[in-house]
Amino acid sequence: MKKASLILTILVSFFFFSNLKAQTNEAFYAGKWIITVLGTPYGDVKMGFVIEKKEGKYSGLVQDSTGVEISKISSIEEAGKAITVSYNAMGYDLSVQLEPADDDNLKGVLNNMFDTKGIRVKETK
Repeated sequence: MKKASLILTILVSFFFFSNLKAQTNEAFYAGKWIITVLGTPYGDVKMGFVIEKKEGKYSGLVQDSTGVEISKISSIEEAGKAITVSYNAMGYDLSVQLEPADDDNLKGVLNNMFDTKGIRVKETK
């Protein structure tokens, strides 16, 4: 009976620990991201977000697909696991809500109208 109890405990523990995720990185969003805005009147639009976290606050800039700066990010607000990135481009105030899809991918929405997806740009050494 003790063996059965021990085996059951091990199996339950294995199941429990396999469903746990590692603690979320405090600066998860820091780095370079390629964000694709899907289904705009101009087709799918790609842009780069360069985000850094200093002294507990996020900041950054928005780039076009060639890496040229479009705008500085005016604010990044955190709400749980998600962030809202606000910036101005071509005279429009824009905001993108983003949340992790997995360790290197994001999903979200631009101005509550257009779905977005993002992928982390990994630096090669």
